[in-house]
Amino acid sequence: MSKDSQMRSAINQRLIEMGERERLKELLRAKLVECGWKDQMKAQCKDVIREKGLEHVTVEDLVAEITPKGRALVPDSVKKELLQRIRAFLAQHSTL
Repeated sequence: MSKDSQMRSAINQRLIEMGERERLKELLRAKLVECGWKDQMKAQCKDVIREKGLEHVTVEDLVAEITPKGRALVPDSVKKELLQRIRAFLAQHSTL
């Protein structure tokens, strides 16, 4: 395991232990709904289903097709806010 992946694992473990990971997930959900991302993703899914036909699309196909678009559509402001929150958490709990 590389040093980078060890650090990520340690950070993730700390976030989980302290309950911060769930708080961050809730914040992310709220921000994505607020900025219209969820509606955009729903529309993307409908477009793919319409294009390929309901009987020709599996959930796995849908996820594989819209995931890159979904990641690209997350506003930078949301990404920055989450990163700030993670940094602040790590600063407060800097035993890592």
